[in-house]
Amino acid sequence: MNREEMKSQVRRYYNIWREMLVSYEEWAKEYGISYNCLLVLYSLWEDRENCTQKEICRQWVLPKQTVNTILKDLQKKGMIDFKVMEKDHRNKSIHLTKEGEGLTEEIIPALQELEASVMEELGEVRSSSLIENTALFAEYFRKGKEKRK
Repeated sequence: MNREEMKSQVRRYYNIWREMLVSYEEWAKEYGISYNCLLVLYSLWEDRENCTQKEICRQWVLPKQTVNTILKDLQKKGMIDFKVMEKDHRNKSIHLTKEGEGLTEEIIPALQELEASVMEELGEVRSSSLIENTALFAEYFRKGKEKRK
């Protein structure tokens, strides 16, 4: 494959990536929330005991200000509350309230079920290949970036 064909492959990959993001944005919109709010709720659903703003930012590579704004809005709507962490009094863990659990229970398990059914439809070989190849792309990109320094 020559350089132009490789560049074309990269453009195709990014177009598919954007299509995936649009699919998740549309999913979120169906529930009246933003894509970034969906990611925050996903984290809160997955880690109900020790979820922190810092962890959400790290997990989804979201700016602190974006996550903070979403959390303040969720708190104002009575969906979450904050608790000072026992081990580190400087940090607060975020917890879904009953209302927050109700909303999140409507959104996240259905999304996870759809994701699982997509992987099932892909089959074991293709889903493993998807994960492995995406991980390799990320690894090679990081290595290439480091070489440029």
